[in-house]
Amino acid sequence: MSRAKRIMKEIQAVKDDPAAHITLEFVSESDIHHLKGTFLGPPGTPYEGGKFIVDIEVPMEYPFKPPKMQFDTKVYHPNISSVTGAICLDILKNAWSPVITLKSALISLQALLQSPEPNDPQDAEVAQHYLRDRESFNKTAALWTRLYASETSNGQKGNVEESDLYGIDHDLIEEFESQGFEKDKIVEVLRRLGVKSLDPNDNNTANRIIEELLK
Repeated sequence: MSRAKRIMKEIQAVKDDPAAHITLEFVSESDIHHLKGTFLGPPGTPYEGGKFIVDIEVPMEYPFKPPKMQFDTKVYHPNISSVTGAICLDILKNAWSPVITLKSALISLQALLQSPEPNDPQDAEVAQHYLRDRESFNKTAALWTRLYASETSNGQKGNVEESDLYGIDHDLIEEFESQGFEKDKIVEVLRRLGVKSLDPNDNNTANRIIEELLK
């Protein structure tokens, strides 16, 4: 089967299964190598209620080489870059097989949202948040879903505090504000250091934060 025929067959298979709530379409009818796929966030996760858009580039060697996939929708997840949308998933790399389809790859991404692998992260800061404070992580991931992946969202954070957007504890920010530091600078330093909250007995991290704030 030619590459073009296989891709067309895969698109038709998606259309024939509306219950999966997955879409797969060409960006341009003149280019069979560039598609967009969508799927819904898994129920019972912080991604529930979201519709996630994935950019798909199909190589000339497909299906013997994996497609390049990355999220267009911003996602707060250990295995997805919060900046670029790049994905860390084995089937898109060394575990790819010609029997895998674009639809099954999208289903695997959906499953990845449900079952993160924080010990093999794409985004180390988000992975640390997941491992240190699952409740706080879930709140942040759900906020990103509402902001960036809901049908009514416009991708703008509006009046949302940047500290909420990155799951940073408000009390921690207020503590450093009371020492005379500017809020924007505090948030920037805490994000760069990957600190969301602070144990009162963790003097080493506190001192490191202050050192960065004083620069």
